Amino acid sequence: MPNIRPISDLQKNAYEISEFCHTTQEPVFITRDGIGDLVIMSVKTYQRQQALINLYIRLAEAEGGIAAGGTEGEEFFKVAKQLRSTLHGKI
Repeated sequence: MPNIRPISDLQKNAYEISEFCHTTQEPVFITRDGIGDLVIMSVKTYQRQQALINLYIRLAEAEGGIAAGGTEGEEFFKVAKQLRSTLHGKI
């Protein structure tokens, strides 16, 4: 269930919101006048999401290359090592 809070909570409970984001690795959705305005998350969660997006982009590019008859690409283990490093820290 998403954690939704009014923007006034940012000033009053910034530390609590930060702790929640770090502990749960979940975002907090901030509303202004009852309408969604911001999403707050830990840097670690943001970096993980960006790494997953990059993975999906690379997979789509690879699938497109395969569909077009291409056979060249990056070595799997090299790419997997880079992704693990990004998602889970240094190997």
